[in-house]
Amino acid sequence: MKNFTRIVCAVLALTFCLLCATACGEANYTANNTTYVIGSTGPLTGDASVYGVAVQRGAMLAIEEINNAGGLNGVLFSFEMVDDMAAADKAATGYTSLFEKGMQASIGSVTSGSCASFAAEAEGDGVLFMTPSASAENVIETGENAFRVCFGDAQQGTLAADRLVETYSKIGVIYDTSDPYSTGLYEAFEAQMTKLNKVKDTDYFVYSFTKETNKDFSTQVSELKAKGCDVLFLPFYYTEAALVCKKAAQLDFNVPVFGCDGLDGIKDQLDDTVTAQVSYITPFDVESPDADIKAFVDAFEKKYGEAPNQFAADGYDAVMILYEAMKAAGVNDVKISAADLADLLRPVLTGGTFKYDGLTGKGMTWTVEGSCEKDPQVVIVDRD
Repeated sequence: MKNFTRIVCAVLALTFCLLCATACGEANYTANNTTYVIGSTGPLTGDASVYGVAVQRGAMLAIEEINNAGGLNGVLFSFEMVDDMAAADKAATGYTSLFEKGMQASIGSVTSGSCASFAAEAEGDGVLFMTPSASAENVIETGENAFRVCFGDAQQGTLAADRLVETYSKIGVIYDTSDPYSTGLYEAFEAQMTKLNKVKDTDYFVYSFTKETNKDFSTQVSELKAKGCDVLFLPFYYTEAALVCKKAAQLDFNVPVFGCDGLDGIKDQLDDTVTAQVSYITPFDVESPDADIKAFVDAFEKKYGEAPNQFAADGYDAVMILYEAMKAAGVNDVKISAADLADLLRPVLTGGTFKYDGLTGKGMTWTVEGSCEKDPQVVIVDRD
């Protein structure tokens, strides 16, 4: 009898545990949700915090706008970003924390390395995310629920090669081998240069650095000047790019500088010694006369006391895209699980009829692979 009792108790205990685990998994911890919960991770402290804080602020403006308009069928939205310091492991733990708090949809992570880690976790739980700014190709290769707002590295690298060979004969490149964003851009650029038959000793010169050796850039700039390059392509972030520009000016190497969306923000890092033209590919121009952009810039400046950059606009668009897709999908259940919500949003985003006119592009659409299709623009940095 005792053995039978022990067996019955063990079976009941196991059954209870399984039921609890199943219930938690199915509910996605949303049983007590009173708002639609959107989560994210990003660098709110550390060297890359300028990007994370910008995305956070843009996303919060979108949340405020949505809630001020009554939310979705009267249900408001909430947003939380966990600081991942641009570290993949912190993004993974941040994801877990957000999911357990009831996250139903996400704007992923801000930087590519972190977002790849975030995406791997999200795929297991069926959470759909729309990253504002993680451009590495592997970010949206994790599964069917991975999407992005920004251009992918391949898109920008290819466009940069096409643009530069139209005008220049000797192209100098410096890239960061320690950064996934920079290497992804460079690899796409090199692939397109090869396709265009431009990878020759006479017209294409490449030098690299790592974050541990980026203090000066004298060697790279001197070598490219000696080669007679008539343009510099800098596929990395604006902080290091500004150092390159200053070093080039110091060495009287005043050729045009061209970059990708990571150069957004470089204007404030340049001084009067830099006279060369600086331009970059971007989906967002803070000085655009577009009425929607002007309204966003005014609201951002009023709230935060400074002008928004591209990452802020990306964060705003990412949240608004999720909101508009939820409206189009007819979502009307604040306690819907993340997986069920993803099943509703995915066909809307990839069905071919959903388009979004945002701050970072008009008529944006998405492929089934999660890539955003929109027209780029090249902005010349105004030094006046």
